[in-house]
Amino acid sequence: MVQAGGLRMHIAEAGQGPLVLLLHGFPESWYSWRHQLVALADAGFHAVAPDQRGYGKTGGPEDVAEYSMLHLTGDVIALMDALGARKAVLAGHDWGAPVAWNTALFRPDRISGVIGLSVPYLPRGSAAPVAALRAGYGDGFYMVHFQQPGVADAELASDLPATFRRLLYSLSGDYQGAAAIPVIPAGRGILDVSADPPELPAWLSQRDIDFFVAEFARTGFTGPLNWYRNLDRNWELMAAWQHAPVTVPAQFIAGDKDMVISFLGGAPMIAGLRDIVPKLAEPVLLPGCGHWTQQERPAEVTAAMLEFITGLGGRAATGAGG
Repeated sequence: MVQAGGLRMHIAEAGQGPLVLLLHGFPESWYSWRHQLVALADAGFHAVAPDQRGYGKTGGPEDVAEYSMLHLTGDVIALMDALGARKAVLAGHDWGAPVAWNTALFRPDRISGVIGLSVPYLPRGSAAPVAALRAGYGDGFYMVHFQQPGVADAELASDLPATFRRLLYSLSGDYQGAAAIPVIPAGRGILDVSADPPELPAWLSQRDIDFFVAEFARTGFTGPLNWYRNLDRNWELMAAWQHAPVTVPAQFIAGDKDMVISFLGGAPMIAGLRDIVPKLAEPVLLPGCGHWTQQERPAEVTAAMLEFITGLGGRAATGAGG
């Protein structure tokens, strides 16, 4: 446990050396980085994966407004300060990716490099997001559906083993159906648009399912869902950064079967990333991989991360010694 500003934060860590912070997504925890923690430590880095605000043993405040992007990025800088690190490399997956990208945007003096997994950098646009998403996909679009207090919270908590089996399988590269952004029919729930696997894929064990179930049995889903409930607030707070580029060295890693990639425009979107991330390395697109990038393809993701991090100049570039 680390006191990171006003938040007492739970972290998993391994190794010594330059700091690499690993930021998880929804609905996960530090555990989604279990493979990279050990590999990065073996390569000479101090790998740290926190339970972010609202998750796991970190927990968080009840006020929805305290889950804004300014709070989430502030937690990253506060954690770096608590660990005595002047600089760090950030890697973020799913919701952790926007936190990583925006921390690099806000504090390029503190971030040596940023690695986004699954979710590319999406600069602030010209319209508030929830109304735009509702207009494009209806009230059933999952991000719009999540705006309703208590609704998805109860749905996801009603059968935790089924929740994690279905979500982790249906968004993975092993799912046999067509990858699609969830749109929930009226009167139904998020689990109604996902599939129970005939058997767990090779990258996902019953032990993994049991870990996530135990974490969310204790905490519930309201804290994590509050991240979605700040979409419009984030847009308002970030007006000064409209269309702003991320200027630190960067890498993007994703699976070619990830529904996020198809939703955002596929290969042309990836090809255009350098327009808003000018120091972007050659993106890594993993064939047959779905949304759970670093869990589905741990060895390939770790290799790509290490190639990028060591290319920054090793210990000097990552601020060794704090």
